[in-house]
Amino acid sequence: MTDAKHLHLFPGGVRQNGYVVRDLDAAIASWLALGVGPWLTMRGQPNRATYRGAPAETTLSIAFANAGDLQIELIAQDDDAPTYYREFLDAGHEGFHHLAFWAEDYETAIAGVHAARLPVVWSGDGGGAAHFAYVEVGGVPATAIEIMELNAATTWMTDTIRDAAASWDGSDPAVRPLF
Repeated sequence: MTDAKHLHLFPGGVRQNGYVVRDLDAAIASWLALGVGPWLTMRGQPNRATYRGAPAETTLSIAFANAGDLQIELIAQDDDAPTYYREFLDAGHEGFHHLAFWAEDYETAIAGVHAARLPVVWSGDGGGAAHFAYVEVGGVPATAIEIMELNAATTWMTDTIRDAAASWDGSDPAVRPLF
């Protein structure tokens, strides 16, 4: 395990809390009961990544909302493929999974992770939309730290989610497709 001294490697502040859940709609309902919404969803998304050094494919359903400036991500795996999310669920966990930092200079952020010899356990390119990597860092209150590439596509997405929450008064629709 690596201790928390490596947190200086990650760009900026925490931008997102990620939760891995078994039932996406039930998780959304729980957050809506707290007044967090609206939820923008991407259901049945094919995902190709690298899981602990090996190619992996899965299907994910994901929902996003903002609570103030903090983005909340809910991830439900739609199949039983071996993934970092399935590993978390199979270990008996559900809920808070990762902290995310968004990097304008993704390559430099990842180079720092590699130089620090931190393990990248789940990574990919979001189908060409943006690179991401989950890094295991011991001594912090999350299963992993995610670094997501901040580019035109992800900036549009994060702005859209934040703006939807800023103007949402609890009315319809509380759950809607992102695209």
